[in-house]
Amino acid sequence: MNLRDQIDIQKLPQHLAVIMDGNGRWAKKQGLFRSMGHENGTKAVREVVEACAEINIPFLTLYAFSTENWNRPKLEVELLMKLLVSSLKKEIKTLKDNDIKLNAIGSIDMLPKKAKGELLHVIEETKSHKRMTLTLALSYGSREEIVKTIREISDKVKNNLISPPDIDEALINKHLYTNTLPDVDLLIRTSGEQRISNFLLWQIAYAELYFTETLWPDFTKNHLFEAILNYQNRERRFGKTSEQLK
Repeated sequence: MNLRDQIDIQKLPQHLAVIMDGNGRWAKKQGLFRSMGHENGTKAVREVVEACAEINIPFLTLYAFSTENWNRPKLEVELLMKLLVSSLKKEIKTLKDNDIKLNAIGSIDMLPKKAKGELLHVIEETKSHKRMTLTLALSYGSREEIVKTIREISDKVKNNLISPPDIDEALINKHLYTNTLPDVDLLIRTSGEQRISNFLLWQIAYAELYFTETLWPDFTKNHLFEAILNYQNRERRFGKTSEQLK
C-alpha cells in the first residue's frame, strides 16, 4: 500500500503550515548559486500544493518571505521578488484549474510595486475559488503581526469603540492577518532546523510540529504524506487527559 492510501481522510489537518527551509544549503551541496536553490524550491511548492488539493486539505500556508529576509543581500532579495512575480504568472492557471484561492498575509505594502501588483492580481482572479485556500506569508513576521494587533485594539479602546473586558481570544483573532483562517493543526519545517522563526506564533498554540532533515527543493508528495501519517498517529489532547478523550 502506498503512503497516499494509508492516510485517513477523516483525520486530515484542516490547516497545514510549512516553513520552507533549505534552498541555499541545497544549492551549496550541488555546487550551485543560491539562486538555483530558490528556483528549484518552486517545484516543491507546486508538488505540495497539488498534493494538498488532491487529498482535500482546505488550508495551506507557506512561509515564503519573512520580515527578517529583507536583511539578506540585495541581489538575493531582488531575485526572490522576481521569482515571486514569475511564479505567480506561471501558476495562475494551476490555481484556476484546481479551484484554489490565493491569499497573502504580512506587510504586503513593503513588496516591490511589480510583485505586489501581480500578487493582488492573482488574489483577485482566484477569490471565488472554494476547494482550497493557499496562503503565502510574504514580508511576514509574527511579532510584527502581534504588535499591529495590539495597536489596533488599543486605538479602539482609546476611542471608546470597545472596553478592556471586550478583549478576548476571538477579538484578537479578528485583528490578525489570519482572521479568515483556522488555527494551524500541523506545522512542517524542512532542512533539519528545529525552530519556529517568528512564524504564526499565536496560531500554532496547539499545532503538532514536524521537523524533517529533507531540504526544501527535495521535498516531495511522499515526504508530505509521511508528515501527515505521523500527525495522524499523535494524540491531540488540547490540555485534556487521554482518558477524557476516550
